[in-house]
Amino acid sequence: MHLHPEIAHALDRIPPFDPLADPAATRAYVRCLLAAASPADDPQIAVSLTTIPGPAGDLTVRIYRPTRQDSTPRPGVLYFHGGAFVSGDLDTGDGNCRDICLAAGAVIISVDYRLAPEHPYPAAFDDCYAALRWTAENADALNVDPTRLAVAGRSAGGALAAAVALAARDRSGPDLVFQLLLVPALDDRCKLPSIGECIDDRIVDGRVARGMWKLYLGSAGADQYAAPARAQDLAGLPPAYLEICQADALRDEALEYGRRLMTAGVHTELHVVPGAFHLFEGYAPDSQLARRATASWTSAITSALV
Repeated sequence: MHLHPEIAHALDRIPPFDPLADPAATRAYVRCLLAAASPADDPQIAVSLTTIPGPAGDLTVRIYRPTRQDSTPRPGVLYFHGGAFVSGDLDTGDGNCRDICLAAGAVIISVDYRLAPEHPYPAAFDDCYAALRWTAENADALNVDPTRLAVAGRSAGGALAAAVALAARDRSGPDLVFQLLLVPALDDRCKLPSIGECIDDRIVDGRVARGMWKLYLGSAGADQYAAPARAQDLAGLPPAYLEICQADALRDEALEYGRRLMTAGVHTELHVVPGAFHLFEGYAPDSQLARRATASWTSAITSALV
């Protein structure tokens, strides 16, 4: 991999790790890392937990709301965390949710969806789409404007965000005005060149990308709501922003999805982060590269939700 010099050193302290070998151990490991870097309370954001009806029982969601008083309804953003479909929780996407909340003045609903392999596809997708429907149905109570709803997600969460956008189009709502896809996993076929180019057992590389789809899909076949790249028609989807990392195994599938969105007439912005590896912001959060990338996508979703 040809890494940007600003972040090349970030991997030096990371040992080789297989996140798929033992999903339970991976979840514990991720929770430990996040606990060590938990954010300080921000008086500008009110955070609460609640449960909502899900397709297989109650789902937990975390709601972020600006504390600044505003009598008009705010935009709403459904956020889906990453974790290769097998790990991650509400804390995994906490930083992104706070960034969107502050930048866009939006109410963020972060979804603690079910994880594979215990709950293979379509469990996570069903949970995320159910959360979108709940948000639209409870817009008044949430003080959310149902005409300004968006979905956002990182990595596996980007797959879920893209899938929910497809379902909202195909199932006549709830209508979305934007989809924010951050280094999304989109294609279970894993045949594009970047899958083979990215080989590094310290990060999410081609080996992990192939393995995570097997765990996520289980015995199910992949359709467009599992792997959005399989969708035959992308017309009629909401405007999109895709963050793509140059040294990422998932680079080419995101580039191809973005190209197809544009060809289908969807207003689409692609931001390629030079020399960056998958989830580099988590390894080098204070780098100028990470700061510039975050400023770009927060600006895009803020503009879309005005």
